[in-house]
Amino acid sequence: MESEMDPLKVEILPDHQSSPYTFTKPKSNPKKSIILIIVASIVSFAITLGLLFVLAPVLLSGWTSSFRYSAVIDAGSSGSRIHVFRYWIKSGKPVFDFGAENYASLKLNPGLSAYADNPEEASVSVTELVEFAKGRIPKRSLKESDIMLMATAGMRLLDVNVQEQILEVTRRVLRSSGFKFQDEWARVISGSDEGIYAWVVANYAVGSLGSDPLQTTGIVELGGASAQVTFVSSENVPPEFSRTITYGNVSYTIYSHSFLHLGQNEAHQRLWESLHKSAANSTEDEIVTDPCTPKGYTYENNSQKHSSRILAEESRLTGSLQAFGNFSKCRSATFAMLQAGNENCPYKHCSIGSTYTPDLQGHFFATSNFYYTSTFFELHEKDWLAEMIPAGRRYCKEEWSKLKEKYPTTKEEYLLGYCFSTAYIISMLHDSLGFALNDGRIEFANKAGEKEIPLDWALGAFIVQTSREHTSDYSGKSRKMVGFMSNVAKFKV
Repeated sequence: MESEMDPLKVEILPDHQSSPYTFTKPKSNPKKSIILIIVASIVSFAITLGLLFVLAPVLLSGWTSSFRYSAVIDAGSSGSRIHVFRYWIKSGKPVFDFGAENYASLKLNPGLSAYADNPEEASVSVTELVEFAKGRIPKRSLKESDIMLMATAGMRLLDVNVQEQILEVTRRVLRSSGFKFQDEWARVISGSDEGIYAWVVANYAVGSLGSDPLQTTGIVELGGASAQVTFVSSENVPPEFSRTITYGNVSYTIYSHSFLHLGQNEAHQRLWESLHKSAANSTEDEIVTDPCTPKGYTYENNSQKHSSRILAEESRLTGSLQAFGNFSKCRSATFAMLQAGNENCPYKHCSIGSTYTPDLQGHFFATSNFYYTSTFFELHEKDWLAEMIPAGRRYCKEEWSKLKEKYPTTKEEYLLGYCFSTAYIISMLHDSLGFALNDGRIEFANKAGEKEIPLDWALGAFIVQTSREHTSDYSGKSRKMVGFMSNVAKFKV
């Protein structure tokens, strides 16, 4: 009988002979083969889905963990701003990107110093800032993400015991936030540190870190309670004004000083108080004029709203103090304020008061209130200092009621300050520090570089602290400090 099997012949040749063997394979059944293929495919697909379901969280977790997160709270005089950063490590070094995907910030008013009389209230704004940061950091990364709070001039103006009471409230919030936090990471930093941090982010933004020190960019910052001047100087700077930092293999000797009480808001406040005291000591028939406030402004209804520290006997002073905006007189008044104590200068040269300032070197960014005032008046970047004078003259002599009509969307407290700020800026930059009105070395800015990185000192603090965290000392231990603990700071990026 004929076999139903088709012969499949394979020859296996032993080493010593060639004897053929014959194997046979059954005929295939097409229907059964198709069913088997379908079943196998379904099973394979189900297994794959199951594996993906089980492994996906692990895989995604591994991908997400390549990012690291950090938060810095800039506790300034007028408000507190939290900066949230995402970065990653490449070849053992941190990589920073301050674009929208990797950086976010939120500012809340008022500043922490406003809670001097009731420190516990500071917890509300700090908690809100923390929640903003937590919303931008994956939960699984939170406990590995550090958070720091650095307070500046507003807090420096307070007594140390009041500072500590407010800081302790903020520490309590930060301890329970879920972030990585140590008590010493919430502190009041020095004005010099603030200037250095601003210098770092400015030169990081323009790509000059690691280059010739004399090719770097200086910073002149006009804050609310203090002003900072920071730049590389080739002069023999007195040690109390000198800081040295190392970036890569390049060392920079930097002049840095913070002029406490000479921030825009604090200086305007001091001028107001001086005028009110003069009015208080004047006779009934004598009128004391305020050259830095537009005509028609009435102190009785407004000064307590705009300036909580004006003398309590406001109504008694109203009759003898009169707003009479005059740019030239305001400029003279602010210059006198900046030069107070200059006759006691113990150094070769003092530009502001009795504080040493070396000759200006290099290019400069004028930031914070320099920028805000310049953009309000729509000044051109090239000749902005020269344009500031006529802009101030026009503004100061205008009636208060007309200014409110002309700028209906601008807060009155800002409108009230622009006559003062134009005169103060000229007095500080031109009359005191010596920048020429057409000096191309100085430009107002709040961002810099091709990537338009914000010129906030907190970004510089983040760069320094994160770079230190990932730089090992000779013992192999990671170094991390908050603020500069000495006049010499070394870090690599």
